[in-house]
This record gives sequence, C-alpha cells and structure tokens, in this order.
Amino acid sequence: MASHHSNHGNHDLDTENGKSIVVMMRDFFRLEAAGGIVLICASILALIIANSPLSGLYDHILNNVKFTIGFSTAEGYNLALQKSVLLWINDGLMAIFFFLIGLEIKREFLEGELSSRDRALLPALAAFGGMAVPAAIFWFINQGSPENLAGWAIPSATDIAFALCILTLVGNRIPISLKILLTAVAVIDDLGAIIIIAIFYSHGFNPEPLYFAAAALVGLFVLNRRNVLRIAPYILLTFVLWIAVLQSGIHATLAGVIAAMFIPLHGKKNPGKSPAKMLEHNLHPWVAFLVLPLFGFANAGVPFAGMGVDALVDPVTLGIALGLLVGKQIGIFGMIVLAVKTGLSPKPHNANWTQLYGVSVICGIGFTMSLFIGGLAYHDVHMQAVVRLGVLMGSIAAAALGYCILRYGPTNMRPDWRDKPDESLRNRMTQQVDFLFGKRKGQSKW
Repeated sequence: MASHHSNHGNHDLDTENGKSIVVMMRDFFRLEAAGGIVLICASILALIIANSPLSGLYDHILNNVKFTIGFSTAEGYNLALQKSVLLWINDGLMAIFFFLIGLEIKREFLEGELSSRDRALLPALAAFGGMAVPAAIFWFINQGSPENLAGWAIPSATDIAFALCILTLVGNRIPISLKILLTAVAVIDDLGAIIIIAIFYSHGFNPEPLYFAAAALVGLFVLNRRNVLRIAPYILLTFVLWIAVLQSGIHATLAGVIAAMFIPLHGKKNPGKSPAKMLEHNLHPWVAFLVLPLFGFANAGVPFAGMGVDALVDPVTLGIALGLLVGKQIGIFGMIVLAVKTGLSPKPHNANWTQLYGVSVICGIGFTMSLFIGGLAYHDVHMQAVVRLGVLMGSIAAAALGYCILRYGPTNMRPDWRDKPDESLRNRMTQQVDFLFGKRKGQSKW
C-alpha cells in the first residue's frame, strides 16, 4: 500500500507538472491575440536572421531551394510543378489562408454581421474609404514615377490578426460593438483585396488550363446543388482548381476563395450539420499558428545593410507607410462620421468618437495582405525590400498610435462592465484550443 501510495504521489506530481505546462499553453492559445503574437514573433525572427550572418542561408533556402510535385515522362509529357520554398508558401500555403477567408466571408454575408443592410452598411462604407484613400495617397506620392504605380493597392489592406491582437491588449475598455465593426471592416477589406488581385495582379494569362478549372467548378457546383456534405470531394476538386488556376497565370490563391463559395453552410436535410463551419473551425488553428507565421517569416526579412536615409524617403516606402498610417484613418473614420452624421447608420453601441478614431488607426496595420500584394506588384529584389520597409513602418506606427488612443483615451464602459471577461473575442481561439489540445473535461487529455 505504501509503495502504491508513493507511486500515486509521484504520478500526481508529474500530472500537475504536465498539467501546468499544458494549461499555460492552453491559456496562451485561447487568447484571440495568440495568432497575432505568433505572427509578430515569426516576423521579428525573420528581421533578425536577415540582418545576421545567417542572411545568406535565409535567402538561399527561400529562393534557391526548389520542390517539385507531379511527374514527367521521357516523351516530354510534363505534369510537374517546380517552385522555390518562397513561392510554395506564397502560392500554396496562402491558398489555404484565402480558402479560410472565403469561408468567413460566406458565413458573414449569409448569417453573420454582414447578413443585413443595416449591419453591413457602416463597415462597407468604412472599408471602401479605407481602401480608396490609402491608394490615392500612394498614387499622389508616386505619380512622378510611373514604374512605381503598380504598388498602389499595397496600403489598402488591413491585417485582421494584428488588429485583433492590439484590441485584445487594450482589454475591456472598448465595447464589443467596436470589435465587431473592426472584424466586419477587415472581412470586406479582404474581399476588396481579392477582387483587386484578380483584376490587376494576374500576369502571363494562359487560357488552356482554365478548361480544367471550369470542369472543377462544374463539379463543385454539382456537389453544392446536390447538397453533398462530405468534405473529401470538395477538397479534391479544389486541388484540381488550384493547379489549373496556377498554370493559367491568374493568381492561384483566388482558387481558394472561389472554392469556399461552394462549400454548403448548412445541410438541407440536416440543418445542424455545417461543412463550411466545420472546415473553418478545423483550418483556423493551422492558418493562425502555421500558415501566417510561415508567411511572415518568409516575407518580413528586410536586410538593412546598405540602406540609408534614402530608403526611408523612397516614394514607394513613403506611399505605403503614409497610406497605412494616414490614409486608413482618414478613409475609415471619415466614412464613419459621414454615415453616422447623415443618419445612414447608427453609431456603434457604447462607443465614443475617440474609440472609433482609434479603431480606424488600428486598421492601418496592413502586414500580411500588404506584403502579399507587394510581392505581386514588384519582382525586383530592391523594390521588395522597400515594400517591406514601408509596410513595417506604417503598420508598427498604426499599431502603437491606435493602442495608445484606445488604452489611454476616454471610454464609455462602466467599471463593472470592464470587470466581466469578454468571451466574444475568445470564441474563435477556444475552437482552436479544442482542436489543438482536445476538449477539456476536468483535466487535459495530455
């Protein structure tokens, strides 16, 4: 009995030690800010490596190491894709990111915060202003250099992961209505970016692979109309669609968005079953903690060696940085004021004008999508470094200024409201934690 008791005590101690580690991990991943924090850390690591003796290895692995999928024959028949690590991340993994965006857009428009005119009008107007004004600022600064104008859309994007990270750090000083507004603006912003990429950033159009893309789309349409709820057929056809779109010259990530539109939101005979929501639930942790950090690590590495003051005042750098920091707040806040003052839309509940301005500033964090569009706009190594510098400058400045406004500005939230935990921002991360660690009943399964 003594021996059994001793072993049991050791087992309890080990369990408690193991539990404490898992609980710490669980608490971190349960934060809505977790995805943004991981993305920030990956980007900082890329900056450190790009400016260290490892910079040559960093660049070699990303640009010179190539992977091939498919096969070819001696007769010259080739069904192989060969790309560098950087392009596999930007064209392949980011297609998963865009697929998730497509699922979120579909859900928001069918039954979420954008499902009615009253709900959608304010964020739609704000998103329009937040895309148009930054693009206009970039154009104004670079109008004397026509070769630079290809990057006009870079400062038009908002990074939802970073933005929600800042809101979470602010805490419960801001009402849930502002968090909903920010999310809705970012969703519409993503939709606008997708349309911009499709129209302006597809190169070397080759129509022949689109026959296969059309066949895949027909298959997805048939599956949707027959209300097939199994995921596997959709994934198979989406893969065919992705390869065909990639080979056509249209940017391959758009295949993810298009495919997501065909995933049923609810079953006709079984409304409780939702393939779209299940996919969104399962993909979110992989995107938040793998795809986006890898993208940030691969694209944020700016080598500062050889850069002088001229790089800081380069028209592209200034156009991007000022577009994000100044253009976003002018466009978004201006449209919000216009909509509220004219009676088109009510002011978000419990929010004051200072907080609305702070959220508009935070929307100037354009990291992920801005870097993505920058990679499509410019292929020159120097220009890409300038783009990264501008995105980092504008995004960091917007994050710092927006945080200070929301953290130290006036709030309408009563202290007893602020003491209550805000579960709304934790729902998404709770789903991620359940997926990563398993549902917890008393103790972790670990």
